[in-house]
Amino acid sequence: MQFRDLPSVDRVMSSDGMAALTESYPRDWVVDLVRRELDRARQKIRDGGKAPSAGDVADGVGGELRSINEVAPRQVINATGVIVHTNLGRAPLSQSAIDAMTQAARGYTDLEMDLSTGRRGSRQAHLQSLLQQVTGAEAALAVNNNASALLLGLSALSVGKEVIVSRGEAVEIGGGFRIPDVLKQSGATLVDVGTTNRTYIRDYQDAITDNTAALLKVHSSNFRVEGFTAEVEPSELVELSKERGIPVLHDVGSGALLPTEAYGLAHEPTPQQSIAAGVGLVFFSGDKLLGGPQSGIVVGQTELVRRLERHPLARAVRIDKMSLAGLTATVLHYLKQEAEAEVPIWKMISAGEQGIKDRVTRWKNQLSLPGEVISGRSAIGGGSLPGETLPTWVLALSCEGDAGGPERVMRRLREADPPVIARIEDDRVILDPRTVMPEEEEALVTALRDAFAA
Repeated sequence: MQFRDLPSVDRVMSSDGMAALTESYPRDWVVDLVRRELDRARQKIRDGGKAPSAGDVADGVGGELRSINEVAPRQVINATGVIVHTNLGRAPLSQSAIDAMTQAARGYTDLEMDLSTGRRGSRQAHLQSLLQQVTGAEAALAVNNNASALLLGLSALSVGKEVIVSRGEAVEIGGGFRIPDVLKQSGATLVDVGTTNRTYIRDYQDAITDNTAALLKVHSSNFRVEGFTAEVEPSELVELSKERGIPVLHDVGSGALLPTEAYGLAHEPTPQQSIAAGVGLVFFSGDKLLGGPQSGIVVGQTELVRRLERHPLARAVRIDKMSLAGLTATVLHYLKQEAEAEVPIWKMISAGEQGIKDRVTRWKNQLSLPGEVISGRSAIGGGSLPGETLPTWVLALSCEGDAGGPERVMRRLREADPPVIARIEDDRVILDPRTVMPEEEEALVTALRDAFAA
């Protein structure tokens, strides 16, 4: 009987408000949305639900159109304490990077023109110079992400040849990105040596043949092997490469240009160290610990970088003008030795405990909600420094009684404008100030009041 009660398409199109929708959008498209909404209604009836009215279907169509009109992706407030949060877009940008990207988007640019000569120039020239100075490399190249950078490097240097990598470094990282698959896609043959937990320089020596194109070292990125372990340092591979005339490629992952151990964290390999050790090519992300827009960076020896630039794949993975502008502005912070003060990722990492406690205490005093300020840990996240955390202070809110439980509060926070993303621990909603921008605090407090008052 419920199926008989479903309104017809014509009846829904005659509902209040539908005429206004067809004035703003093509009628055929609106009709198609109505049909899709009715299909969803049929499925709900099969699942035991009731037939909606014509007005209900019209409201559903109107809601979908409002959703389509929203800017996406939306800005959210990250109160999780995870600094490089992949699901939330990884690194927030410095104001200088935002300004540079806005300027690049607003009008025409000298992207590939040399203004001094009036002739065609390289989009990479200015950024390359900055990267050379910051990392100490002879040459540099930026592409659209680090997966592309590694694929380009392997494709340009090792098609039809062998690449040797430690078995413990033939890893899978986020999104199913597997090193063996990248090697296969590039046309190279993977030769894994050693064991999962222990690899020695002799393992590489014994595996080298006349068909070996490169020695590849890969940072484990988002996991750590501890205990009975051994790995080969880049400097050892460089010595072997000099003996055998085979380049060393090193994927250092997150692109940390500052010494992480200075902030109470484990050591993260830096591009500068690999270049100083004599590595041929170093690959890293621009949107993790470097703190810029999504990008992949290659630095290293001039002859090898030039081979990547000449490869046909380089055009397919080249960096766009806005990312180029933002990345250039971000790298400039490091050259000017102001990254800790200007790059949000490093402002968060270097934030003092007392300052964090003062902020979260102010939130609590403004809210008058059931909860307390307690000590906690902030995670680095984003495939950087696996397992490493920083001491912090968080607001732990009890969600019993009228609040309706932590899941309901979390849903209300996600429905706020802007949405607030927090976490749940011990049936309490936890909010960490370390990852909340100072200018977001007023909106956060308002969202919390509304979530608990709903």
